[in-house]
Amino acid sequence: MFGLSEVAIILVVVILVLAAKKLPDLARSAGKSARILKAEAAAAKDEPAGTDGQTGPRVIPGETVGPKSTNPADSAQPAAAPHPTQPDSGQPRPQD
Repeated sequence: MFGLSEVAIILVVVILVLAAKKLPDLARSAGKSARILKAEAAAAKDEPAGTDGQTGPRVIPGETVGPKSTNPADSAQPAAAPHPTQPDSGQPRPQD
């Protein structure tokens, strides 16, 4: 009847015919994945062995982070309750 190579060729042709619309997207995403993998492999190769991937804090341009307060009195004060925007109508408020 059919050998293994003939069945494989028929399956490849059927897949190509049925999935012809998706092949360019599939090839594009495979290329992007290969580029990312290659870049990550190069970055891992260039990274010093003793750091275990832990570097200093990541700096994102445009964001400012102030120093944390070391004064224990600052953290002991409760936050102020927000002021209601409408007067109380006497109805219970719905729970969130």
